[in-house]
Amino acid sequence: HWGADLLRRLGTPTFVAVNKVDHAKREAEAWEFVGLGLGDPWPVSALHGLGTGDLLDAVLSAFPPDGQPLGPPVGGRPDGPAGTDAAEAGGEVGDTGGVAGTDERTLFGVAIVGRPNVGKSTLFNRLIGEDRSVVHDLPGTTRDVVDTVVETAFGPVRFLDTAGLRRRSRIDEGTEYFSMVRALRAIDKADVALLVIDVTQGVTHQDQRLAERVDAAGCPVVIVLNKWELLDAEARLDVTAQVRDRLRFVGTAPVLKLSALTGKGVHKLLPSLGETISDYHARVPTAKVNRIIRDAQASQPAPHGARVLYATQGASEPPTFTLFTNRELPQTYLRYLERKLREGCDLGSVPLKLRVRRRS
Repeated sequence: HWGADLLRRLGTPTFVAVNKVDHAKREAEAWEFVGLGLGDPWPVSALHGLGTGDLLDAVLSAFPPDGQPLGPPVGGRPDGPAGTDAAEAGGEVGDTGGVAGTDERTLFGVAIVGRPNVGKSTLFNRLIGEDRSVVHDLPGTTRDVVDTVVETAFGPVRFLDTAGLRRRSRIDEGTEYFSMVRALRAIDKADVALLVIDVTQGVTHQDQRLAERVDAAGCPVVIVLNKWELLDAEARLDVTAQVRDRLRFVGTAPVLKLSALTGKGVHKLLPSLGETISDYHARVPTAKVNRIIRDAQASQPAPHGARVLYATQGASEPPTFTLFTNRELPQTYLRYLERKLREGCDLGSVPLKLRVRRRS
């Protein structure tokens, strides 16, 4: 405890990393170290990488702006009872490669996802204008989420380069497993996902699974067909047909054909993201929503006398509509209404959420 006493007297943010927590059963044991009085402990496994990414994020969030000293509070978990957040410690939340003074909670996040070795890191480096991600033709080069904030015509955008995602049965290392977990977490937190597909291999089953995972997270998706310059005319037609057939469930998602290596076609990416950003934040007047629903029901009534009495947009990011009905609506009819709302409100590929409230 003498070391803990010394650290407390220093008055600088301190993080207690409890090592060798290799599985969930040991995580409870880490809380014994609360007695050190240095805040909540961070259970990690240095060998397998478990928890190290979250610890690094917390440490970086405690860094103050350039030229300012570290504040006096002791830093445990930012969300814990003994924790100190970045504002209290005099620091900023953000990325060292990003825009100074930008609160990361308000940033628009773009996750670059895909199978291993499809060109995600090359595209990431091309977008941010520097080589932050290691690029190699060996699959699995990227092990963690690398993020950078870039100023664009649509405001600051946070790009996240994620590790390549494979089937669970083919993951044979602990490090790769936790890379996958952090990549999936990045998808859940992102506002838009760029699904990068290697066109020389076509649209694979794993590409389909990844698209389903992104769609289930309620995240808009932009399909990026990389290495387009390597295909001849016949192969290009074949890949275009595969996208239309195998990824039809993502609706009218933008499809971009480019080369991350040469940069050809990359200039189309930001305008496409701008349209998606606009749709993601869209607010539709209640009168228009009800007109679309009324016309849809007149064209195709719901079965068994079910009917939407009133509808309104309750939230955005993504657009969320509440339907007040007289009885339960079948899922097939809800998908029909979703399609009509998407078309009538011109919302492109942005995921929509429908909440049904039955009136007694």
